[in-house]
Amino acid sequence: MKRPSVPCIELPTVENVTRAVAWLRAGEIIGLPTETVYGLAADAGNADAVAKIYAAKGRPVDHPLIVHVASADAAKAWAATWPEAAEKLAAAFWPGPMTLIVKRASHVLDAVTGGQDTVGLRVPSHPVALAVMHEFAKATPTTASGLAAPSANQFGQVSATTAAHVVAEFPDLLLLILDGGACGVGVESTIVDVSGDSVRILRPGRVRANEIERVLGVALAGAAAEAAGAADAPRVSGSLASHYAPRTPTIMLEERRLRTQLRAFRQAQDRGPTRCVITHSFDVEPSAKLRAIRLAGDAQTWEYELYALLRALDSERYGQLIIEAPPQGPEWDAVNDRVQRATQRDNVEDSVE
Repeated sequence: MKRPSVPCIELPTVENVTRAVAWLRAGEIIGLPTETVYGLAADAGNADAVAKIYAAKGRPVDHPLIVHVASADAAKAWAATWPEAAEKLAAAFWPGPMTLIVKRASHVLDAVTGGQDTVGLRVPSHPVALAVMHEFAKATPTTASGLAAPSANQFGQVSATTAAHVVAEFPDLLLLILDGGACGVGVESTIVDVSGDSVRILRPGRVRANEIERVLGVALAGAAAEAAGAADAPRVSGSLASHYAPRTPTIMLEERRLRTQLRAFRQAQDRGPTRCVITHSFDVEPSAKLRAIRLAGDAQTWEYELYALLRALDSERYGQLIIEAPPQGPEWDAVNDRVQRATQRDNVEDSVE
């Protein structure tokens, strides 16, 4: 098996998919495109391979991973039970950007679940991911074949939505990355807990709450933030208060406060660091120390562009990023969740220096 000597981006040809599967079977990790974000993938049944994910990302060992599988039938091999809600949601949304939390089967590694009695399962829709998982399943002599694949970035940082982002995150890692283009969704999957008596969203994503309720015919148990914070809620990926965060200090301001702050910047004649402001509801006049970006006012555009934009702005080394608070409403739940977590560590009262 030919191994890359540096992070190596390859087109997803049949030959390179075969190489990637050989790499996985040897207990190594690869960069894998999905429709949500790029994943750092390894054999979910190999404890040493899973440990390499945690080491590469600097991820806490109690922070669970999502197992990616080729089909709903393959997912059932990882579950102790398969509730009716899981059956309905898998039929409606898989392959696609939804993760289901179920009670784990006895063979599932503690390293994958963070020591919990539940496991997150997903069937992605990206053709490259599916090709790799189908080939991996054929080459793996077990009934439970799957890939643990958290987002391909350093823990807590902005997720990768292109192959080049993965290289930027892991410049010194021996890593084969399959280039599936820019991710079509751009934010992580909706995580739905079906392991208990009620169904609840633990992380919002492209699959919206009203769509889930329509399929199940029942109301969900509270908002995602409330459900994730419940004492009996399983720990899941992306659930920490500060996550998806750029390295540049970043804050979020409601429109009224943002307009006030911009007036203060102008009155101070642009003293202080060079800033970049991202808005959706109004245009901002740029100046020598203020760059202005206005994104389209729809949620899917923000989902698609947010991470790539934050990464690009990080590389330009601004003193501060300021994001206008996104609109409210079910379609904006995922964007609000990601922006709030991205700005959590820096979102305090700002003042002109």
